[in-house]
Amino acid sequence: MTDHRTRVLREDELRAASTLFRAALHIKPAPDEEWDRTRHAYQPGRTLGVFDDALIGTARSTDSDLTVPGGAPVRSAAVTGVGVRADRTRRGVLTELMRAQFEDFAERGVIAANLWASEGPIYGRFGYGVATHGRSSTVNRRQAVLRPDVPPGGEVELIDVDAARTVLAESYARISRRSGMMARPDHWWNYFDGALRRGDDPVTIAVHHGRHGVDGFVVYRVGRTAGGPGVLTVEDLHYDDTAAFAGIWRYLLSVDLVDEISLVYRPLDEPVDLLFTDPRACRVTGGGDETWLRLLDVPAALAARRWAGEPLVIEVMDPVLEHNTGRYLLSQDGAVRTDEPSAVRLGVDALAMAYLGGWRPSALARAGRLWFAQPATARVADQLFAAHAAPWCGTFF
Repeated sequence: MTDHRTRVLREDELRAASTLFRAALHIKPAPDEEWDRTRHAYQPGRTLGVFDDALIGTARSTDSDLTVPGGAPVRSAAVTGVGVRADRTRRGVLTELMRAQFEDFAERGVIAANLWASEGPIYGRFGYGVATHGRSSTVNRRQAVLRPDVPPGGEVELIDVDAARTVLAESYARISRRSGMMARPDHWWNYFDGALRRGDDPVTIAVHHGRHGVDGFVVYRVGRTAGGPGVLTVEDLHYDDTAAFAGIWRYLLSVDLVDEISLVYRPLDEPVDLLFTDPRACRVTGGGDETWLRLLDVPAALAARRWAGEPLVIEVMDPVLEHNTGRYLLSQDGAVRTDEPSAVRLGVDALAMAYLGGWRPSALARAGRLWFAQPATARVADQLFAAHAAPWCGTFF
Protein backbone atom coordinates (compact mmCIF):
# COMPACT_ATOMS: atom_id res chain seq x y z
CA MET A 1 0.00 0.00 0.00
CA THR A 2 1.11 3.55 -0.69
CA ASP A 3 -0.19 7.01 0.06
CA HIS A 4 -0.25 7.80 -3.65
CA ARG A 5 -3.46 8.91 -5.33
CA THR A 6 -3.83 8.30 -9.07
CA ARG A 7 -6.45 9.88 -11.28
CA VAL A 8 -7.15 11.39 -14.68
CA LEU A 9 -5.90 14.96 -14.85
CA ARG A 10 -8.13 17.93 -15.52
CA GLU A 11 -7.42 20.22 -18.44
CA ASP A 12 -6.02 22.90 -16.14
CA GLU A 13 -3.48 20.37 -14.78
CA LEU A 14 -2.02 19.32 -18.12
CA ARG A 15 0.65 21.99 -18.23
CA ALA A 16 1.98 20.81 -14.87
CA ALA A 17 2.14 17.29 -16.29
CA SER A 18 4.05 18.59 -19.31
CA THR A 19 6.51 20.42 -17.07
CA LEU A 20 7.06 17.32 -14.92
CA PHE A 21 7.66 15.12 -17.96
CA ARG A 22 10.08 17.58 -19.53
CA ALA A 23 11.97 17.85 -16.24
CA ALA A 24 12.32 14.06 -16.18
CA LEU A 25 14.05 14.39 -19.58
CA HIS A 26 16.12 17.36 -18.33
CA ILE A 27 14.28 19.81 -20.59
CA LYS A 28 13.11 23.19 -19.36
CA PRO A 29 9.34 23.92 -19.25
CA ALA A 30 7.61 24.85 -22.48
CA PRO A 31 7.30 28.61 -22.93
CA ASP A 32 3.80 30.05 -23.32
CA GLU A 33 3.84 30.11 -27.12
CA GLU A 34 4.98 26.50 -27.37
CA TRP A 35 2.47 25.32 -24.76
CA ASP A 36 -0.34 27.01 -26.65
CA ARG A 37 0.49 24.66 -29.55
CA THR A 38 1.42 21.59 -27.52
CA ARG A 39 -1.69 21.44 -25.36
CA HIS A 40 -3.83 20.55 -28.38
CA ALA A 41 -1.93 17.25 -28.66
CA TYR A 42 -3.38 16.08 -25.33
CA GLN A 43 -6.43 13.88 -25.84
CA PRO A 44 -9.04 14.62 -23.15
CA GLY A 45 -9.26 11.97 -20.45
CA ARG A 46 -6.03 10.23 -21.40
CA THR A 47 -3.50 11.88 -19.05
CA LEU A 48 -2.92 10.29 -15.66
CA GLY A 49 -1.31 11.84 -12.62
CA VAL A 50 0.03 10.38 -9.39
CA PHE A 51 -0.11 12.64 -6.32
CA ASP A 52 1.17 12.68 -2.78
CA ASP A 53 1.12 16.28 -1.61
CA ALA A 54 1.66 17.37 -5.22
CA LEU A 55 1.89 15.88 -8.71
CA ILE A 56 4.81 13.43 -8.68
CA GLY A 57 4.23 11.28 -11.77
CA THR A 58 2.38 11.34 -15.06
CA ALA A 59 1.68 9.30 -18.19
CA ARG A 60 -0.62 9.86 -21.12
CA SER A 61 -1.78 8.12 -24.27
CA THR A 62 -3.57 8.75 -27.53
CA ASP A 63 -6.10 6.42 -29.16
CA SER A 64 -4.95 4.91 -32.43
CA ASP A 65 -4.99 1.75 -34.57
CA LEU A 66 -1.97 -0.50 -35.08
CA THR A 67 -1.47 -2.40 -38.35
CA VAL A 68 -0.58 -6.07 -37.84
CA PRO A 69 0.66 -8.73 -40.28
CA GLY A 70 -2.09 -9.35 -42.80
CA GLY A 71 -3.07 -5.67 -42.84
CA ALA A 72 -5.75 -5.64 -40.16
CA PRO A 73 -5.89 -2.68 -37.74
CA VAL A 74 -6.20 -3.38 -34.02
CA ARG A 75 -7.36 -0.88 -31.45
CA SER A 76 -4.30 0.53 -29.74
CA ALA A 77 -2.96 3.28 -27.52
CA ALA A 78 0.18 5.31 -28.16
CA VAL A 79 1.75 5.81 -24.73
CA THR A 80 3.92 8.86 -24.12
CA GLY A 81 4.71 11.60 -21.61
CA VAL A 82 5.75 9.10 -18.91
CA GLY A 83 7.74 10.75 -16.14
CA VAL A 84 8.31 10.65 -12.38
CA ARG A 85 9.58 13.58 -10.32
CA ALA A 86 13.29 13.14 -9.57
CA ASP A 87 12.81 13.06 -5.78
CA ARG A 88 10.05 10.42 -6.00
CA THR A 89 11.66 7.77 -8.22
CA ARG A 90 11.94 4.11 -7.15
CA ARG A 91 8.92 4.36 -4.87
CA GLY A 92 6.37 2.53 -7.03
CA VAL A 93 5.08 5.61 -8.84
CA LEU A 94 5.77 4.24 -12.33
CA THR A 95 4.22 0.90 -11.38
CA GLU A 96 1.09 2.70 -10.23
CA LEU A 97 0.93 4.65 -13.51
CA MET A 98 1.27 1.47 -15.59
CA ARG A 99 -1.37 -0.33 -13.51
CA ALA A 100 -3.83 2.54 -13.86
CA GLN A 101 -3.19 2.78 -17.61
CA PHE A 102 -3.72 -0.95 -18.09
CA GLU A 103 -7.01 -0.77 -16.19
CA ASP A 104 -8.16 2.14 -18.34
CA PHE A 105 -7.15 0.33 -21.54
CA ALA A 106 -9.04 -2.80 -20.47
CA GLU A 107 -12.20 -0.82 -19.77
CA ARG A 108 -12.06 0.74 -23.24
CA GLY A 109 -11.25 -2.46 -25.13
CA VAL A 110 -7.73 -1.47 -26.18
CA ILE A 111 -5.89 -4.51 -27.56
CA ALA A 112 -2.31 -3.23 -27.69
CA ALA A 113 -0.18 -0.32 -26.52
CA ASN A 114 3.10 0.93 -27.92
CA LEU A 115 5.69 3.49 -26.89
CA TRP A 116 9.16 4.87 -27.56
CA ALA A 117 11.29 3.98 -24.55
CA SER A 118 13.65 6.61 -23.16
CA GLU A 119 15.50 3.88 -21.24
CA GLY A 120 15.83 0.22 -22.16
CA PRO A 121 15.51 -1.51 -18.75
CA ILE A 122 12.19 0.05 -17.73
CA TYR A 123 9.29 -1.34 -19.72
CA GLY A 124 10.10 -5.03 -20.05
CA ARG A 125 8.95 -5.62 -16.49
CA PHE A 126 5.49 -4.38 -17.48
CA GLY A 127 5.24 -6.77 -20.44
CA TYR A 128 6.49 -4.50 -23.22
CA GLY A 129 8.91 -5.90 -25.81
CA VAL A 130 10.92 -4.36 -28.63
CA ALA A 131 8.70 -4.85 -31.67
CA THR A 132 10.07 -2.54 -34.38
CA HIS A 133 13.51 -1.28 -35.33
CA GLY A 134 14.84 1.62 -37.36
CA ARG A 135 18.02 2.28 -39.31
CA SER A 136 19.74 5.64 -39.62
CA SER A 137 21.92 6.52 -42.60
CA THR A 138 23.55 9.38 -44.48
CA VAL A 139 23.50 9.86 -48.24
CA ASN A 140 26.42 11.70 -49.84
CA ARG A 141 24.54 13.87 -52.31
CA ARG A 142 27.61 14.50 -54.50
CA GLN A 143 28.30 10.79 -54.78
CA ALA A 144 24.67 9.65 -55.13
CA VAL A 145 23.75 9.11 -58.79
CA LEU A 146 20.46 7.38 -59.53
CA ARG A 147 20.63 4.21 -61.56
CA PRO A 148 19.10 4.53 -65.05
CA ASP A 149 16.42 1.94 -64.23
CA VAL A 150 15.02 3.91 -61.28
CA PRO A 151 11.43 4.94 -62.15
CA PRO A 152 10.93 8.61 -63.05
CA GLY A 153 8.21 9.22 -60.46
CA GLY A 154 5.60 11.96 -60.65
CA GLU A 155 5.47 15.68 -59.99
CA VAL A 156 6.74 17.00 -56.66
CA GLU A 157 5.18 20.15 -55.22
CA LEU A 158 6.10 22.27 -52.22
CA ILE A 159 3.31 23.25 -49.84
CA ASP A 160 3.35 25.66 -46.92
CA VAL A 161 3.07 24.85 -43.24
CA ASP A 162 -0.52 26.05 -43.00
CA ALA A 163 -1.63 23.51 -45.64
CA ALA A 164 0.56 20.66 -44.41
CA ARG A 165 -1.69 19.23 -41.73
CA THR A 166 -4.69 18.75 -44.01
CA VAL A 167 -2.78 17.56 -47.08
CA LEU A 168 -0.45 15.18 -45.25
CA ALA A 169 -3.19 13.74 -43.03
CA GLU A 170 -5.29 12.89 -46.09
CA SER A 171 -2.28 11.37 -47.84
CA TYR A 172 -1.13 9.32 -44.84
CA ALA A 173 -4.64 7.90 -44.40
CA ARG A 174 -4.53 6.53 -47.98
CA ILE A 175 -1.00 5.08 -47.87
CA SER A 176 -0.65 1.32 -47.51
CA ARG A 177 0.74 0.44 -44.09
CA ARG A 178 3.22 -2.22 -43.18
CA SER A 179 2.94 -4.01 -39.83
CA GLY A 180 3.87 -1.75 -36.94
CA MET A 181 2.53 1.43 -38.54
CA MET A 182 -0.21 3.27 -36.69
CA ALA A 183 -3.09 5.53 -37.56
CA ARG A 184 -2.38 9.18 -36.91
CA PRO A 185 -5.38 10.63 -35.05
CA ASP A 186 -6.26 14.32 -34.86
CA HIS A 187 -4.36 14.79 -31.61
CA TRP A 188 -1.19 13.46 -33.23
CA TRP A 189 -1.59 15.90 -36.10
CA ASN A 190 -1.96 18.67 -33.52
CA TYR A 191 1.44 17.64 -32.15
CA PHE A 192 2.87 17.50 -35.69
CA ASP A 193 1.60 20.96 -36.54
CA GLY A 194 3.29 22.36 -33.45
CA ALA A 195 6.55 20.56 -34.27
CA LEU A 196 6.58 22.08 -37.76
CA ARG A 197 6.55 25.56 -36.26
CA ARG A 198 9.33 24.85 -33.76
CA GLY A 199 13.07 25.27 -34.27
CA ASP A 200 15.37 27.78 -35.92
CA ASP A 201 15.84 26.02 -39.26
CA PRO A 202 12.93 26.52 -41.67
CA VAL A 203 10.91 23.42 -42.50
CA THR A 204 10.10 22.33 -46.05
CA ILE A 205 7.18 20.09 -47.01
CA ALA A 206 7.13 18.41 -50.42
CA VAL A 207 4.34 16.18 -51.73
CA HIS A 208 4.47 13.68 -54.57
CA HIS A 209 1.57 13.54 -57.03
CA GLY A 210 0.71 10.12 -58.47
CA ARG A 211 -2.10 9.00 -60.74
CA HIS A 212 -4.70 9.31 -58.00
CA GLY A 213 -3.45 12.38 -56.13
CA VAL A 214 -0.88 12.85 -53.39
CA ASP A 215 0.70 9.44 -52.72
CA GLY A 216 3.80 10.43 -50.80
CA PHE A 217 5.43 13.26 -48.89
CA VAL A 218 8.64 14.33 -47.21
CA VAL A 219 9.22 16.85 -44.43
CA TYR A 220 12.77 18.11 -43.95
CA ARG A 221 15.01 20.87 -42.66
CA VAL A 222 18.36 22.02 -44.02
CA GLY A 223 21.05 23.16 -41.60
CA ARG A 224 24.31 24.81 -42.53
CA THR A 225 27.22 25.77 -40.33
CA ALA A 226 30.02 28.16 -41.23
CA GLY A 227 32.53 26.20 -43.26
CA GLY A 228 30.58 22.96 -42.75
CA PRO A 229 28.43 20.88 -45.04
CA GLY A 230 24.79 21.57 -45.75
CA VAL A 231 22.80 18.74 -44.16
CA LEU A 232 19.23 17.97 -45.20
CA THR A 233 17.56 16.09 -42.33
CA VAL A 234 14.46 14.10 -43.20
CA GLU A 235 11.90 14.34 -40.39
CA ASP A 236 8.98 12.49 -41.96
CA LEU A 237 8.83 10.45 -45.17
CA HIS A 238 6.05 8.20 -46.42
CA TYR A 239 5.06 6.88 -49.82
CA ASP A 240 2.56 4.45 -51.26
CA ASP A 241 4.50 2.81 -54.09
CA THR A 242 7.75 2.53 -56.00
CA ALA A 243 7.03 5.55 -58.21
CA ALA A 244 6.46 7.82 -55.21
CA PHE A 245 9.59 6.50 -53.48
CA ALA A 246 11.69 7.19 -56.57
CA GLY A 247 10.07 10.56 -57.26
CA ILE A 248 10.71 11.83 -53.75
CA TRP A 249 14.35 10.75 -53.94
CA ARG A 250 14.82 12.43 -57.33
CA TYR A 251 13.59 15.61 -55.69
CA LEU A 252 15.78 15.31 -52.57
CA LEU A 253 18.89 14.84 -54.69
CA SER A 254 18.04 18.01 -56.62
CA VAL A 255 17.92 20.34 -53.60
CA ASP A 256 20.70 22.92 -53.89
CA LEU A 257 23.28 23.77 -51.21
CA VAL A 258 23.00 20.29 -49.71
CA ASP A 259 25.99 17.98 -49.22
CA GLU A 260 24.43 15.24 -47.11
CA ILE A 261 20.96 13.82 -46.63
CA SER A 262 20.38 12.44 -43.15
CA LEU A 263 17.79 9.73 -42.53
CA VAL A 264 16.79 8.73 -39.02
CA TYR A 265 15.05 5.48 -38.01
CA ARG A 266 13.90 4.35 -41.44
CA PRO A 267 12.66 0.78 -42.16
CA LEU A 268 15.38 -1.87 -42.02
CA ASP A 269 14.49 -3.10 -45.51
CA GLU A 270 14.09 0.29 -47.23
CA PRO A 271 16.38 0.01 -50.30
CA VAL A 272 17.76 3.55 -50.45
CA ASP A 273 21.29 2.36 -51.23
CA LEU A 274 20.02 0.32 -54.18
CA LEU A 275 18.80 3.47 -55.91
CA PHE A 276 22.37 4.58 -56.64
CA THR A 277 25.03 3.49 -59.12
CA ASP A 278 27.35 3.39 -56.12
CA PRO A 279 25.48 1.85 -53.16
CA ARG A 280 28.18 3.19 -50.84
CA ALA A 281 26.79 6.67 -51.39
CA CYS A 282 24.40 5.63 -48.63
CA ARG A 283 26.24 4.94 -45.38
CA VAL A 284 24.55 3.36 -42.35
CA THR A 285 25.23 5.51 -39.30
CA GLY A 286 23.19 3.85 -36.58
CA GLY A 287 19.81 2.58 -35.53
CA GLY A 288 18.22 0.39 -32.93
CA ASP A 289 14.93 -0.23 -31.21
CA GLU A 290 12.05 1.94 -32.36
CA THR A 291 8.71 1.11 -30.71
CA TRP A 292 8.00 -1.22 -27.80
CA LEU A 293 4.73 -3.17 -27.85
CA ARG A 294 2.48 -4.40 -25.05
CA LEU A 295 -0.24 -6.92 -25.92
CA LEU A 296 -3.06 -6.10 -23.50
CA ASP A 297 -5.62 -8.57 -24.85
CA VAL A 298 -3.61 -11.53 -26.12
CA PRO A 299 -6.58 -13.57 -27.46
CA ALA A 300 -7.84 -10.61 -29.50
CA ALA A 301 -4.34 -9.72 -30.71
CA LEU A 302 -3.58 -13.26 -31.84
CA ALA A 303 -6.94 -13.51 -33.61
CA ALA A 304 -6.34 -10.24 -35.48
CA ARG A 305 -3.14 -11.07 -37.36
CA ARG A 306 -2.51 -13.48 -40.23
CA TRP A 307 -0.76 -16.79 -39.58
CA ALA A 308 0.86 -18.67 -42.45
CA GLY A 309 2.19 -22.21 -42.15
CA GLU A 310 1.65 -25.28 -40.03
CA PRO A 311 -0.54 -25.07 -36.90
CA LEU A 312 1.26 -24.52 -33.61
CA VAL A 313 0.27 -24.36 -29.94
CA ILE A 314 1.97 -21.66 -27.91
CA GLU A 315 1.81 -21.11 -24.15
CA VAL A 316 1.88 -17.49 -23.03
CA MET A 317 2.79 -16.36 -19.52
CA ASP A 318 1.71 -12.90 -18.35
CA PRO A 319 2.37 -12.24 -14.64
CA VAL A 320 0.96 -8.69 -14.85
CA LEU A 321 -2.29 -9.28 -16.77
CA GLU A 322 -3.02 -12.85 -15.78
CA HIS A 323 -6.09 -13.20 -18.01
CA ASN A 324 -3.69 -13.43 -20.95
CA THR A 325 -1.90 -16.47 -19.56
CA GLY A 326 -2.83 -19.67 -21.37
CA ARG A 327 -2.35 -21.84 -24.44
CA TYR A 328 -3.34 -20.78 -27.94
CA LEU A 329 -3.62 -22.73 -31.18
CA LEU A 330 -2.31 -20.65 -34.08
CA SER A 331 -3.16 -21.67 -37.63
CA GLN A 332 -4.20 -20.27 -41.01
CA ASP A 333 -7.77 -20.34 -39.63
CA GLY A 334 -6.91 -17.91 -36.83
CA ALA A 335 -6.10 -18.24 -33.12
CA VAL A 336 -8.12 -19.87 -30.35
CA ARG A 337 -7.53 -20.92 -26.76
CA THR A 338 -6.79 -24.62 -26.34
CA ASP A 339 -5.92 -27.27 -23.76
CA GLU A 340 -3.56 -29.07 -26.14
CA PRO A 341 0.10 -29.43 -25.11
CA SER A 342 2.26 -26.47 -26.09
CA ALA A 343 5.15 -26.60 -28.53
CA VAL A 344 6.36 -23.11 -27.61
CA ARG A 345 6.39 -21.39 -24.24
CA LEU A 346 7.15 -17.68 -23.89
CA GLY A 347 6.46 -14.58 -21.84
CA VAL A 348 4.10 -11.89 -23.05
CA ASP A 349 7.06 -9.56 -23.65
CA ALA A 350 8.70 -12.08 -25.99
CA LEU A 351 5.35 -12.59 -27.73
CA ALA A 352 5.20 -8.84 -28.35
CA MET A 353 8.67 -9.00 -29.90
CA ALA A 354 7.64 -11.74 -32.34
CA TYR A 355 4.06 -10.60 -32.94
CA LEU A 356 4.71 -8.05 -35.71
CA GLY A 357 7.41 -10.17 -37.34
CA GLY A 358 10.36 -8.17 -36.07
CA TRP A 359 12.03 -11.08 -34.31
CA ARG A 360 12.19 -14.72 -35.39
CA PRO A 361 11.15 -17.07 -32.58
CA SER A 362 14.34 -19.05 -33.23
CA ALA A 363 16.43 -15.94 -32.46
CA LEU A 364 14.45 -15.32 -29.28
CA ALA A 365 15.07 -18.93 -28.27
CA ARG A 366 18.83 -18.53 -28.75
CA ALA A 367 18.67 -15.58 -26.35
CA GLY A 368 16.68 -17.61 -23.81
CA ARG A 369 13.51 -15.58 -24.37
CA LEU A 370 11.33 -18.57 -25.30
CA TRP A 371 11.36 -22.38 -25.15
CA PHE A 372 10.72 -24.99 -27.85
CA ALA A 373 9.47 -28.48 -26.98
CA GLN A 374 11.54 -29.83 -29.88
CA PRO A 375 14.28 -28.24 -32.01
CA ALA A 376 12.26 -28.82 -35.20
CA THR A 377 9.58 -26.50 -33.84
CA ALA A 378 11.80 -23.49 -34.56
CA ARG A 379 11.26 -23.76 -38.33
CA VAL A 380 7.48 -23.95 -37.92
CA ALA A 381 7.39 -21.01 -35.52
CA ASP A 382 9.61 -18.84 -37.73
CA GLN A 383 7.34 -19.43 -40.72
CA LEU A 384 4.19 -18.85 -38.70
CA PHE A 385 5.30 -15.50 -37.25
CA ALA A 386 6.92 -14.16 -40.43
CA ALA A 387 5.75 -10.82 -41.85
CA HIS A 388 5.76 -9.60 -45.46
CA ALA A 389 8.08 -6.68 -44.65
CA ALA A 390 10.19 -5.55 -41.72
CA PRO A 391 7.83 -4.03 -39.15
CA TRP A 392 8.23 -0.30 -38.66
CA CYS A 393 6.23 2.44 -37.00
CA GLY A 394 7.56 5.62 -38.61
CA THR A 395 5.52 7.86 -36.30
CA PHE A 396 7.12 9.53 -33.31
CA PHE A 397 4.83 10.35 -30.40
